[in-house]
Amino acid sequence: MNILSTLLGLYSLLIIIRIVITWFSNAQNSGPVQFLARLTDPYLDWWRQKLNLRVGVMDLSPLVAMASLSVAQTICSSISRSGMISLGAILAICLSALWSAASFILGFCIVVLVLRLFAYLTNSNIYSPFWKLIDSISRSLLYQINRIIFGKKIVGYLTGIIGSIVVLAALWMLGRVAVWFLTGMLFRSPV
Repeated sequence: MNILSTLLGLYSLLIIIRIVITWFSNAQNSGPVQFLARLTDPYLDWWRQKLNLRVGVMDLSPLVAMASLSVAQTICSSISRSGMISLGAILAICLSALWSAASFILGFCIVVLVLRLFAYLTNSNIYSPFWKLIDSISRSLLYQINRIIFGKKIVGYLTGIIGSIVVLAALWMLGRVAVWFLTGMLFRSPV
């Protein structure tokens, strides 16, 4: 189990390297990058096909793929340390990994909306590529969140963006407390 845990950790590292390399278009054609792609892309593509986690131009399915590897690695590591693992511990590990992914997504959304708020308040050049990316992501976020918060009521842009940031931050804090409480209960569970 210790060897399997180490292999899963190494594979996770290879996936992180692959994801970072995709940000640089001029590095895609080299031999080592193509070898790395043959190792990691089938796993990442499986998650992309099963889940449609696109937000604007960003694909968040690698986040779920990494969380799944993390769960498997943590379970293998726990078994190698103690020789066994309880169902409560497995559930706590899965909950913790799910929260890790959800927390990242919530944090990412908060950062995008705060950047959009900053651009709005400072009248920044929203025609640059960076602000176009932020705007494309924030537009769909604001639409969905404002529909949930305000329903069919029409609110101003500033009210909508501040309301969305506050709601996401509250969800992040409540989720963090709830997951901390539940994982503590599950780890103590004899099941």
